[in-house]
Amino acid sequence: MRFNDVLRIGALAVLVAMPISARACAGLTDGPRGTVVSVADGDTIVLDTGMVVRLIGTQAPKLPQGSEDFVAWPKAEAARAALETLTLGKQVIIRYGGETMDRHGRTLGQTYVLGSPEIWVQQQMVAAGLARLYTFADNRACSGELMAAEGKARANRLGIWSDPYYAVRRADRPDDLAQRSGHYELVEGRVLQADTVQGRVYLNFGRTWKQDFTAVIDRAALALFSGSGIDPLQLGGALVRVRGWVDVHDGPRIAVTHPEQIEVLAYK
Repeated sequence: MRFNDVLRIGALAVLVAMPISARACAGLTDGPRGTVVSVADGDTIVLDTGMVVRLIGTQAPKLPQGSEDFVAWPKAEAARAALETLTLGKQVIIRYGGETMDRHGRTLGQTYVLGSPEIWVQQQMVAAGLARLYTFADNRACSGELMAAEGKARANRLGIWSDPYYAVRRADRPDDLAQRSGHYELVEGRVLQADTVQGRVYLNFGRTWKQDFTAVIDRAALALFSGSGIDPLQLGGALVRVRGWVDVHDGPRIAVTHPEQIEVLAYK
């Protein structure tokens, strides 16, 4: 049996074990329909109309996509195979909850396999542990449902959550985090201090701000936080989980552009 066949059988087993229907995200706008003719990776499909659809709200393990220097992330082929099992040859509808196209010309939307009931593709992939929540300031719809699905998959160590590559990192280990610069990470820890400097909010997770991990919330993001129910300046002492791309500038940090990047696990 070929390796790709094994992946497809494994992906089918995971998806069959899940509920056939999934509660749809409310408040979306109907977009185009089409039949899926190919699956590029675990979060990108191509329709018979030629439309390339990026499954917004999720990030699946990445494949090289022709880049010779890029090393596939663990479980990338399994994620692609699962999405193939779920969508290939099937009619889908794309629904919008934010920006509808990215700079690469890909359509951005929540994707549903048509039928009775419909199947919400993003939720199924996240619930199987083959994608994780990945939102943008201009595309945040459905994040609550997807975060709940991710939490269950992570607790049950499904898919990517069984691999150390995707482990939730500790905020109190800045040297380890610095080694993950350029990677998208989930970082968990207790905020030592929340402070405002030149219009930005800094969540400091250690006493030495030039070495320890920091989450930086910019001015534009603060306007979004005002309607989210989270006041960043009240997070001192809170246990939080921050998600985003790690870089290093006076220690490892994550730039926070919207509230969905921060989960408050406990205030004290």
